[in-house]
Amino acid sequence: METPFNSRDIAHKSKFGAVASGEAVRFSLKLPVSLNAYGACLVYLYNEETQPRSVLMEEIREQDGFCWWECTFTGETGIYRYFFEYSTHHGPGKVMKDDGGKGKISDSGGLWQLTVYEKDFAVPSLASGVIYQVFPDRFFSSGEPKENVPTDRYPAQSWSDTPAFVQGEGIRVLNNDYYGGDLTGIAQKLPYLKELGITILYLNPIFEAHSNHRYNTADYLKVDPSLGTKADFIQLCKKAGELGIKVILDGVFSHTGSDSVYFNQKKRYPAIGAYNSMNSDYYSWYKFNEWPDDYVSWWGVKTLPEVDEDDGSFSDFIAGDGGVIQTWLRAGASGWRLDVADELTDGLLEKIRDAMKQVDRDAFLLGEVWENASNKHSYGHLRKFLWGKQLDSVMNYPFYNAIVGFLKGGKVHSFKETVMDILETYPPQVINALMNHIGTHDTERILTLLAGEPENGRGRAWQAGQKLSDDQRQKGVKLLILASLLQYTLPGIPSLYYGDEAGMEGYRDPFNRGTYPWGSENQALLLWYRRLGKLRTCPPLDGGEYIPLYSEEGTLSYLRKNGEDEMLIAVNRNEYPVEVWLLTGWRDDTVLMGDPPVNGILTIPPFGFSVMGRGKWAKDMANA
Repeated sequence: METPFNSRDIAHKSKFGAVASGEAVRFSLKLPVSLNAYGACLVYLYNEETQPRSVLMEEIREQDGFCWWECTFTGETGIYRYFFEYSTHHGPGKVMKDDGGKGKISDSGGLWQLTVYEKDFAVPSLASGVIYQVFPDRFFSSGEPKENVPTDRYPAQSWSDTPAFVQGEGIRVLNNDYYGGDLTGIAQKLPYLKELGITILYLNPIFEAHSNHRYNTADYLKVDPSLGTKADFIQLCKKAGELGIKVILDGVFSHTGSDSVYFNQKKRYPAIGAYNSMNSDYYSWYKFNEWPDDYVSWWGVKTLPEVDEDDGSFSDFIAGDGGVIQTWLRAGASGWRLDVADELTDGLLEKIRDAMKQVDRDAFLLGEVWENASNKHSYGHLRKFLWGKQLDSVMNYPFYNAIVGFLKGGKVHSFKETVMDILETYPPQVINALMNHIGTHDTERILTLLAGEPENGRGRAWQAGQKLSDDQRQKGVKLLILASLLQYTLPGIPSLYYGDEAGMEGYRDPFNRGTYPWGSENQALLLWYRRLGKLRTCPPLDGGEYIPLYSEEGTLSYLRKNGEDEMLIAVNRNEYPVEVWLLTGWRDDTVLMGDPPVNGILTIPPFGFSVMGRGKWAKDMANA
């Protein structure tokens, strides 16, 4: 049965995906003549409105037993959820969203979404890059002595020690063990990152804090002494810039540490913190139910007192003229990743963006959002992350879930729908700058996730004792190669979590935060990731269109197209070979990875893949 409307077909919606404010969109509805419809309209809800509005449609032609109805719609910044109604002499009817972008004639179903962004919304051009995420204490140690390091930290005895995982008070406990990784050490490894094709270095928090993860900030204006000094940071940015690598910092602005200059619960600092006096300069930053011990904390963690982000004193300190944001950009940073961006207020997000763009129009603002960020609700209202006045882009957890789900046996249809949903609801400039990761400091190591025994809620003691068997590891590496190929060729920017390219394994915090295994890397994986880094420079991946192609259970393929330059990607997660029929005209194009086609058919081996290219770039790469 022919669909009456498909939001992904330009015959029904004149432009796929999100549109700029003021940009007209033509909607075309296709109804059977047999309905005898004498009227139709587009019905929509704008943002959080509950009272629908409508736009009348005009019957424009009758063809092959169908009547076509059209209207033109121009929206303001925000999101529109819509469906269609039509009128007959027997009563009204509806066209509602069914599977994917397709509609159905029914009174029940879903609503489509049209995202409208600010017409002047500009995002730094980053689409052909690669991000490398580093947990600073665990990447590389320069061995240089440090000054003013607090004495209540436990220095690990060996670089290869398992991270401490016992909770509670003591010498070597969770988050209190330090391995000596530092900023100078990262700078010394920049040539290694260059070989991987890295263009953006994203650092987990580097500011003074009293845990190795540093998400409990103690002083936003000082580098943690275990990592070095501000001068070391400036030097790192300078050396990175010489190699074409930008540095992005992690900003934690929804809470501070209780052991901080600002709260000072432990009286570590000479400053008068909010916990010490109601007359403190920082008192208004926090949310006290009853001072000093009854205060609002992040997710109930008492060592992480929440801040009032719209308090003028706090927001000026972070994002005012000469505040934290601008201070570190002027020291050499090229952007910020905002921790729990969906827990920050609209006011602070907009102020941060303004502060950044005043210093550098090309500074990159990335937010941590785990769901679809275009229609995310948090703290009781619809968020404006991607409308053009807040974030440039977000961490792409939906793609992460799609890749992992597919490789662990999920439906191909689910993968395709997740990808298409993001492409349909995000502004194109946001899509080109998506942080496409398959692992972060908040998730299991991808190798463990793909091939290890599921954690199933078992505690840290069990997790600490786990190691992949040889068979698990071999299978995991095969699946990781497929995962990374998808990650590197989907729209957005791939983000490599340090050590995944070396074959690191481990469950969640703290086991996903082990030390990089210098000298014991999986050399085959390293070679693979260097190949992927080169692949990222190809024109089809620089903002090119994504076109889904042939798929069946366990197999999927798609095209990336940028003008005349095209790349075809096919993967097979099955334990048996699969044949994929190529598009007409693709038989003699350049094979970049995998076996060549025979008579227009690609045979993809078990856990295998193929990448082909069309254009001069492909021939140049194949001959390089």
